[in-house]
Amino acid sequence: MGTTTESLGQMPSFEVWNAHVGRAAGLIGSRGFPDALEAALRLLAPFQMMNGFFYSPDSRAFDLYNEKIVADRAIIVDRYVEGAFLLDPFYDAICSSNARRMILMREIAPDDFAKTEYYRTHYAATQIVDEIGFVMALANGFTGVLSLSRTGNAPLFVEQDLARFHSVAPLVCAIAERHWFHAPSLSLDSKSALPATRIDHPLLTKREGQIVTLILKGHSNHSIAATLSLSLNTVKVHRRQTYAKLNISSQVELFRLFFG
Repeated sequence: MGTTTESLGQMPSFEVWNAHVGRAAGLIGSRGFPDALEAALRLLAPFQMMNGFFYSPDSRAFDLYNEKIVADRAIIVDRYVEGAFLLDPFYDAICSSNARRMILMREIAPDDFAKTEYYRTHYAATQIVDEIGFVMALANGFTGVLSLSRTGNAPLFVEQDLARFHSVAPLVCAIAERHWFHAPSLSLDSKSALPATRIDHPLLTKREGQIVTLILKGHSNHSIAATLSLSLNTVKVHRRQTYAKLNISSQVELFRLFFG
């Protein structure tokens, strides 16, 4: 995903940081808030993109903030909210716990995540090499994630960067949550969109469906075996049988079967 090098950012003075955060807080509820928050966060460490999504309790995803997305919106936003978000490690993380916190993609992603078709279509398209997210509790049980990403030839976030972002996460989550708290009620989509199609198929058994889901999310055979408490050979047999039932021979075909 990239090469870890020294942090490119310098810690701002307390006065400068307070001034930027104060400006962002003063713009809560206005169109200027995201830019002001982004400017404050860039004082801690550089990144190339800030964007976000929010999720309903019944498995739907929506655009929270993608005004400056740097790739094909049809893939990165539209296809994502139509169902591809089910493969996103960030979505899995908030399903496990929607507590306000900072999460790091490379700490929660499955072992073969970078080899998945989802990664190729969604991450390669934006050239994301590293990503963190701030988790927010929104109205009506919805959960938001605001992401900061490094892209292209940028290095991974180093420990110093991550420590800074961890330390400000309670503040960032609180003010971002205040700004976007009513996003679910303001979004027409959140009132009309249907829950995303689950990853299942009429030809597959429940166990085979579980294995397909883990394959698409980026789990290796070893990881699937550990997750489902199966032997490695059993996983391999299920995988062969599943591909045969679906008349496919690759993960690319598997992804296209479920996500177009």
